[in-house]
Amino acid sequence: MTNYLVFGHKKPDTDTIASAIAFAYFLKQEGHQAEAVALGEITGEPAFALDKFGVKPPRIIQTAANEVSNVALVDHNEPQQSVDDIDQVQIDYVIDHHRISGFNTPQPLYYRAEPLGSTATILYKMFKEYGYEIPADIAGMMLSAIISDTLLFKSPTTTEKDKEIAEKLAKIAEVDIPSYGLEFLKAGADLSKQSDEEIVDGDAKNFVMNDKSIRIGQTNIIGFEEILSRKNDLLKVMEDKRQEMNLELYVLVITDVLESDSIGLVVGDDVKVVEAAFNTKIENHQFDLPGVVSRKKQVVPPLTSAFNK
Repeated sequence: MTNYLVFGHKKPDTDTIASAIAFAYFLKQEGHQAEAVALGEITGEPAFALDKFGVKPPRIIQTAANEVSNVALVDHNEPQQSVDDIDQVQIDYVIDHHRISGFNTPQPLYYRAEPLGSTATILYKMFKEYGYEIPADIAGMMLSAIISDTLLFKSPTTTEKDKEIAEKLAKIAEVDIPSYGLEFLKAGADLSKQSDEEIVDGDAKNFVMNDKSIRIGQTNIIGFEEILSRKNDLLKVMEDKRQEMNLELYVLVITDVLESDSIGLVVGDDVKVVEAAFNTKIENHQFDLPGVVSRKKQVVPPLTSAFNK
């Protein structure tokens, strides 16, 4: 029996929180001790889901090595997105649906990565493969993760397996997907409850592209008018963060969850790489991203290619 901390990436989103909770429960069924924890404050969508399904929020940690020797990662693998002392603990598990970048371990491990819309989708498959039942509250969290990462099945990352498993989780959680999904997404898109920093950095991740450090945030909204009225304040937060973290670029993707369109804001030393990546023109730090809703599939790959040219 091993004692594990289970966590997702910094700036936790719904898939990170739900998957940590689900996999901690899974490891307990395997006979281990396991606790789901978070690498940052839980707000917006994941906070709404936790409250909806009566799940206790995971506690927040800054470091892991002071508590355990072994950890399990969900919804990420890139070291810069993980706990600060990730190099001081043994990673025994990774369950993820993102690209693999900068990741290596000195020992074998259980690594499962599938090109599905959500880490929670992979975890559902694992529960069924191992014959473990999913409690209703955890099923509700996993359903919320799939809805969030697929934008209620509108994202190009969505697969038929995501839709199929979401239906099964909805039955366990006893919720109606269309009505709950819209309620859930609207809760995450309520700007009145979010500070400028929460909008900019609440779901931001660092990426290394051709040795350049890039930070990409994404926020979901309904209609662009309200958020653009705060544009100058958002740009100031982005530039302050960029300088503080010594970044090449800071990009914020603003996604209308009902219209499935986005616009982008960018600050940095050389924004022409962004114009090349998306075949667009940047004016006053702003550019259009028609039909773009997925950071993983529609933002990171073209930016990576542009930096490598």
